[in-house]
Amino acid sequence: MTSALTLRGVYIPLITPFAADGSVALDAVTALCNEYLDAGAHGIVPLGTTGESSALTADEKRAVVAACSAVCVERDAQLIVGAGTNATATTIAAVQDLAGTPGLSGVLIVVPYYVRPSEAGIVAHFRAVADASSVPVVLYNVAFRTGRNLSAAGVLEAAAHPNIVGIKQAATGLDLDTLELLRGAPDDFAVLGGEDAFLFPIMLMGGSGTICASAHVLTEQFVSMIECGVAGKVDEGRAHAEALLPVVQACFAEPNPAVFKGVLHAQGRIPTPDVRMPLTNASQAAIDAALAAIATVR
Repeated sequence: MTSALTLRGVYIPLITPFAADGSVALDAVTALCNEYLDAGAHGIVPLGTTGESSALTADEKRAVVAACSAVCVERDAQLIVGAGTNATATTIAAVQDLAGTPGLSGVLIVVPYYVRPSEAGIVAHFRAVADASSVPVVLYNVAFRTGRNLSAAGVLEAAAHPNIVGIKQAATGLDLDTLELLRGAPDDFAVLGGEDAFLFPIMLMGGSGTICASAHVLTEQFVSMIECGVAGKVDEGRAHAEALLPVVQACFAEPNPAVFKGVLHAQGRIPTPDVRMPLTNASQAAIDAALAAIATVR
């Protein structure tokens, strides 16, 4: 199996907005997708961590994917859907359930969480999913959430599979492992930054772009920063990164995606600020602090 998917620029790991009655606000999903693509995002990534996928029913997930699919097809944008779980068979079933989705560009598959498999087991998991997937696979390495990091050597071993085309690398810093990954990644394997405070340094060291929750706000500025990284415009990109850092810090002051939802609601872009339990809504203080940080960016 040979895959053709070029990963570049900013991708939005879309929140799932809820209506006042607790249902998914599909009109808001559509509106947000269009807003972010208008602002220069290269694609939409629903059903990730920021999308509260673990709190959605199977029918809700299908409805979110359908809404995103319709926009991405119309706009000729990439659609990469989160489908990973902590069991290989369940992940394969989720990936296969997406087969035939119009405009589906790829699937995002997280390192299996909670069960803490060996590195060999993680690589085998990714390869099995890639074998079964009709679309390219993007890995998601986020040890902070999963309890298991996939080393650079493990990522590069997995990257030898022709249907594995990139990774969202959400290390808690520009660590040695990430640098080794950037140095060793094949030309056709994309490293996307996933820890929002470190996106510009990752771009300067060879990253291809980002799947960036913080780009729910100030999307154009995040796009400009990433494009500066692609073009090697260090001074201009650094200015963007320094201006956006307080926004990133403020928007992650409470568990993701509560603050983003609070801000988007305050801006009149989604009908409620609500998240689903066990998450709780952001405090007003956190929302106000994020809005104040956003207001300082020009």
